[in-house]
Amino acid sequence: MKEDNPIVEKSKAFAIRIINLYKYLKDEKKEYVLSKQVLKSGTSVGANVREAARAQSKADFISKQSIALKEADETCYWLELLHETAFVGDIEFNSIYADANELVKLLVAIIKAAKTATD
Repeated sequence: MKEDNPIVEKSKAFAIRIINLYKYLKDEKKEYVLSKQVLKSGTSVGANVREAARAQSKADFISKQSIALKEADETCYWLELLHETAFVGDIEFNSIYADANELVKLLVAIIKAAKTATD
């Protein structure tokens, strides 16, 4: 599915980074619990954004984007834990965390705009 939708593209690219992080944590660091959590939440962002692109109504769109926002914020939490427990170094953390925060900001703006459009 080729999209010219920045949030769809960015959330998919983020999911790929998360999958690669998961593989690294599992294979190199032998970390199996936190890595699985960040994998689930980090890939869920893009899945919900993609569902929102095919929403049946404005309310459905807002709901799916809101779930994506919650998942992005949860991913930030797992990334913080991985960083603060030294499973992820500063350089890697700063890069992927910046991407996660960018998704949070974009999703907040999308949700606000959608809510304003329905009022």
